[in-house]
Amino acid sequence: MNALEHQLTYPLADTLPETGRTLEVAPGVRWVRMALPFALDHINLWLLRDQINGPNGKREGWTIVDCGISNEATRAAWEQVFDNELDGLPVLRVIVTHLHPDHIGLASWLTERWSDADFECRLWISGTDYNGARMSSNPDSKATVITPAFAASHGITDPEALQMIATRGGHYATMVPKVPERFRRMIDGDEIAIDGNRWHCHVGYGHAPEHISLHSPALGVLISGDMVLPRISTNVGVHENEPEGDPLKRYLDSLERMRALPADELVLPSHGRPFRGLHTRIDQLVGHHDERLAEVMTACAEAPQTAADLLLVLFKRKLDLHQTTFAMGESIAHLNALWHAGKLVRRLDADGVYRFSAT
Repeated sequence: MNALEHQLTYPLADTLPETGRTLEVAPGVRWVRMALPFALDHINLWLLRDQINGPNGKREGWTIVDCGISNEATRAAWEQVFDNELDGLPVLRVIVTHLHPDHIGLASWLTERWSDADFECRLWISGTDYNGARMSSNPDSKATVITPAFAASHGITDPEALQMIATRGGHYATMVPKVPERFRRMIDGDEIAIDGNRWHCHVGYGHAPEHISLHSPALGVLISGDMVLPRISTNVGVHENEPEGDPLKRYLDSLERMRALPADELVLPSHGRPFRGLHTRIDQLVGHHDERLAEVMTACAEAPQTAADLLLVLFKRKLDLHQTTFAMGESIAHLNALWHAGKLVRRLDADGVYRFSAT
């Protein structure tokens, strides 16, 4: 546990749900934990006790929040949950906080698995992320990939690294091979009735196009998705399809809006452990990015910098290819934030590379 984590409270301490099992964290709210084949080795998913009025009357069952990636291990773990943890009741709907593969990967499998001739288990997601997922699940899509040309334009020069980046085309589709044909749209300010409790939708930008977190005032619970994580900072990156984007400002503005929620709510994050201390964690995340922005400004005042130049400034550890693609997006995001704020100047040099310098 790092020093910042000591400022948060973890009601369940180090207790984790076993694979295929659940832990109840609030009345009618159960925690599921699935493995991921990355350095970030797990995702937290949630089961909410529910009832829905279907075409043939009221149905009792469960709502799933987020899905895990599409692979055999995750499907097998879900089957264990279905066998052991649903009290013999069906899944009624699947809510997805945003389009990233560990959250939406099995949405199609789950909704098909729990639909029948009399009832369709529906995907609930924001419209922007639904359409982004549909586009990105096409193996030929480049929408969420840093291509070699984009990486080179921000300072990646190593031919081997560029070749490895080239092989990642269609990577999203390997983890999200299919997205449901129909969905129910969630937007900021919506209220969803789940087992008699009203869950409020809170939009967040910067990490995903239209991330939805869910807050139940009655239960004192916030399902934060990836917007607020207890141990790591959320990835906020610029992507190929929006090269002049300013996701960092949008993310920080979204965090400020979350301060309107009570400070002592139980936060259920997608990675890490459930915690209390929402406002404290927001302060920590804002402070983290303020420090990174200050480091970028210092570097750019000394000499013009590319996003690749700043990787060692922002990430003081060795990165693998998977981490480097995300880190490049974050580096560009910090540069773009300062550029849009008028604190940096961006120029495209004769070698086709963008460099940033202090005004």
